[in-house]
Amino acid sequence: MKVVIVGGVAGGATAAARIRRLNEYAEIVVFERTGYVSYANCGLPYYIGGVITDPAELTLQTPERFRARFGIDVRVRHEVTAIYPERKAVRVQNLDTGTVFEEHYDKLLLSPGAQPTQPEMPGVEAERVFTLRTVEDTLRIRAFVEREKPRSAILAGGGFISLELAENLRELGIDVTVVQRPAQLLNPLDPEMASFIHAKMRCKGIRLMLGHSVTGFREGCGGVQVLLQGEPSLQADMVVLAIGVTPDTRLAREAGLALGRKGSIVVNERMETSAKDIYAVGDAVEIRHTVTGQKTLLSLAGPANKQGRIAADNICGGNCVYRGAQGSFVLKLFDLTAAATGINEQTAREAGICCDKVYLSPSSHAGYYPGGRTMTIKVIFETGTFRLLGAQIVGREGADKRIDVLAAAIHAGMTGPELSELDLAYAPPYSSAKDPVNMAGFMMENLAGGLLRQFHWDAIDALPRDGSVTLLDVRTAEEYSSGHASGFVNIPLDELRGRLNELVVSRPVYIMCQSGLRSYLACRILAHRGFTCFNFSGGYRLYASVKEERAAAEQTLPCGMDWA
Repeated sequence: MKVVIVGGVAGGATAAARIRRLNEYAEIVVFERTGYVSYANCGLPYYIGGVITDPAELTLQTPERFRARFGIDVRVRHEVTAIYPERKAVRVQNLDTGTVFEEHYDKLLLSPGAQPTQPEMPGVEAERVFTLRTVEDTLRIRAFVEREKPRSAILAGGGFISLELAENLRELGIDVTVVQRPAQLLNPLDPEMASFIHAKMRCKGIRLMLGHSVTGFREGCGGVQVLLQGEPSLQADMVVLAIGVTPDTRLAREAGLALGRKGSIVVNERMETSAKDIYAVGDAVEIRHTVTGQKTLLSLAGPANKQGRIAADNICGGNCVYRGAQGSFVLKLFDLTAAATGINEQTAREAGICCDKVYLSPSSHAGYYPGGRTMTIKVIFETGTFRLLGAQIVGREGADKRIDVLAAAIHAGMTGPELSELDLAYAPPYSSAKDPVNMAGFMMENLAGGLLRQFHWDAIDALPRDGSVTLLDVRTAEEYSSGHASGFVNIPLDELRGRLNELVVSRPVYIMCQSGLRSYLACRILAHRGFTCFNFSGGYRLYASVKEERAAAEQTLPCGMDWA
């Protein structure tokens, strides 16, 4: 059996190694148009910033190691330019010599990945306008930074690579501006969770221009002028386009393979395309989202590696099924960690799923053990059934652990209240006896049992201030005086039982504290005395971050929320 693989990196390289482990005698040929067959896309910004110092560390496997260990014929700088399904052949060009030849196959695996989205706009080919996708892109940007020593950079786009690059350039002392058409960074997050990211970026001196559209570039005078729609232009020493990626599916389209969303390659559960004996994996393929059941695109390394393994098994005669992905990710931003899994509220609405959510702000480990840091967790669930739909976390240490637990729970089809039953590891330096994931479960258990009614950050401004309801802040007087929501009166929790005469039992009470715990306790106290209570989910900490974000959208503010 002869297997030809188009593209290396995650999916293609994984499949090649797996095929060899399953079939010692298969002839395996990998064509990769770049000079590197297997490299870490996610590590590229950290080489530019000098965190990774040796470029060889970016390369997971070299062609030489592939040949020596696996007996695989890897040919870099070879681009497949056409596929002929009817005669099982591909046309290949050697990019160094220009030689063109045909290679025949018994099985063909396509792993072309995605390419940086480059809209048609003037000046996009300018010398100081870069994209970041390959090792060659990385080396080019690193060489430019070392040679030209730019003082300013503009990044167009606010996704994973752009934010990692923003951090690394800023750590080099470069003034960084991020321009993005949507009104927030990291679109997988909901806006209130992204507000913590925005605050951190601004605190580190990165200028955010959200809701602005780049229309073109003009190079001159040792820099680049970035043209904006309906706004004055910006000037910088360099620009990096990071406005997203597009499935690289020209070969598939020209070969007549069935295409799906955004021109992606349609595959079945076995990773087979519409053409016999042709498989496809990675960023170029359309997959099933396991939460919504809908077709989607996910440009993430984890799914690509799993798809490569499954395609390899089936190429070798197996019957393996890829059931989809739920989009789990984790991202370092200076000393913050942002992570998510499953879907956000907007995606739930678009999929026609009625949802609710809980927020909590627990410490990363036991409060009495030094060094605990606060994180903010949002868990989204289906209304009525409490089926887990998604989770988002912004914090520091411990955020990655919790998002992985929640990802596993979503994959297992657990409900929110069932999180309270998880038996999770505990020791004071790592967690609390009631882990934050358990706490989220307790909250949803209380909602399901009718012990808790809640309201959210986007309802506060609409609450009546005419005396028909009571707006109550149960934090300490010191906390209240340092900032509070308009119209909320202060009765500290520990004084509440002795000051019940200040409240009118016939008026609904909307209660706020710093994180949502003390306000829940206040709700229970008042509920036993006949009051109708609503607990503010997320606490003043979340509300203040959202309010700060609204103000910062109009002007640049100093450091945001205190993450101590």
